[in-house]
Amino acid sequence: MKKWKETFWPIERSELKRVLPMALMMFCFLFNYTVMRDLKDTLILTHAGAEAIPFLKFWGTLPCSVLFVLLYAKLSNILRPKVLYTVTIIPFFLFFIGFGFVFYPLREFFHPSIHTEVVLGWFPQNMQHTGLAIISLFKNWTYALFYIMSELWGSMGISLLFWQFANSITSTDEAKRFYPRFTQLGNLSLIVSGYAVLYFSNLRLSLPAHIDSWGVTLKWLTGIIGLNCVILLITYHSLQRKIEVQSPASKKEKPKLSLKESFLYLTRSKYLGLIALLVLAYGISINLLDVIFKSQLKLYYPTEGELSAFTGKLSMSIGLTTLLMVQFSSFVLSRISWRAAAFFTPAFVMIVGGIFFGCIFFKESLGALFHISPLLLAVLVGSLQYSTSKGMKYALFDPTKEMAYIPLDAESKVKGKAAIDVIGGRLGKSGGSLFLQFVLLFGSLMDNLYLLYAMIILIGGIWIASVFKLDGLYQEKLQEKAATSG
Repeated sequence: MKKWKETFWPIERSELKRVLPMALMMFCFLFNYTVMRDLKDTLILTHAGAEAIPFLKFWGTLPCSVLFVLLYAKLSNILRPKVLYTVTIIPFFLFFIGFGFVFYPLREFFHPSIHTEVVLGWFPQNMQHTGLAIISLFKNWTYALFYIMSELWGSMGISLLFWQFANSITSTDEAKRFYPRFTQLGNLSLIVSGYAVLYFSNLRLSLPAHIDSWGVTLKWLTGIIGLNCVILLITYHSLQRKIEVQSPASKKEKPKLSLKESFLYLTRSKYLGLIALLVLAYGISINLLDVIFKSQLKLYYPTEGELSAFTGKLSMSIGLTTLLMVQFSSFVLSRISWRAAAFFTPAFVMIVGGIFFGCIFFKESLGALFHISPLLLAVLVGSLQYSTSKGMKYALFDPTKEMAYIPLDAESKVKGKAAIDVIGGRLGKSGGSLFLQFVLLFGSLMDNLYLLYAMIILIGGIWIASVFKLDGLYQEKLQEKAATSG
């Protein structure tokens, strides 16, 4: 039994007071992000189309991410961690509650009325796809803002607030045991949140025809998002008090850098630069795959209720897949090197991405072979690719990336991590979006699938090379930290 316990639950009783609250926080962060992700995709795909996503990420999410990290870095020099955490969470709480109960019910008042055909005529013939995407986003600007805020929550919540706090209270040895458990328990939220999205999306089947069922769905789901924000605030402050009471002597003054020094430090550090490359490569690869998958999804599920219900099922499958992969990651992280564990994600993304693109390339032939609709085949294989890629991110990519931060000094963790995870993550997705905008100049995305997959292979090669280079520096820093501690 001891061997089984060390494999599946290597946590001591005395450590539960840290592990369980952190797992609850990760549960709430991921629950909110899953619901936000499903809602933002539904809103944009049904009202603007998949082609609008690259423009929204590059011209909307990226600038807002830069502004966010600048403000966060500035506030981190002024506010205590407790206050900074609260100040960061509250704007998201206010926005999502406001969207469900104010913006969406009054959308006709907030959204401008535009004659699409007239405005589209202002764009050159080879930019008709671009023009339609831009017009659709402008007409539905509150939905675009919802998309941006949801993307910021993914960067700010999980990558910055959660992992930064986890790294500050966790040693390298503990991380190998704790981080897979955080992921394992926290990712139960994907199943729960997926079921919540599915349940509230299906309200349309029981509500009278004169009631806006999608509006009711939004009120319920944004209300739950707000409740989770309150739980996050309570849990964080409770855990902070316990840690301070247990080890008051361990509190250190937070390093302070100006904004200019923060970004200069990132550019001068080869170690942080390589971590940034990992984040950039993941963001670009997944963004390219996601947009193609969502374009197929929109064709198969044209209405908001149908699309939202399917994304709920998809989130549940991601949760189940992640739980299985976390058990695999526990084995990997405890028995093989950091380099081998970090190598798994880029190799996996290139392989499953190739299978997905292959099914689209030959969907007519494969559909006839398996006696299935070609579009349904693309959706099913795309769903498998989407679920397993997300599961691999939570099970291996995030833990190995976060382990790379642990040997760094406090200054690098706070400033470097904020810049990498918020700006680096957004640049990765925005880099993929910029490439997609370029591709749209030569026709639709479906006309340029070979070019898109070639880009994924190129980025995958850079990703793997960065893993190997970072591993050498990581081992050196671990040795330096061990020598200093000794």
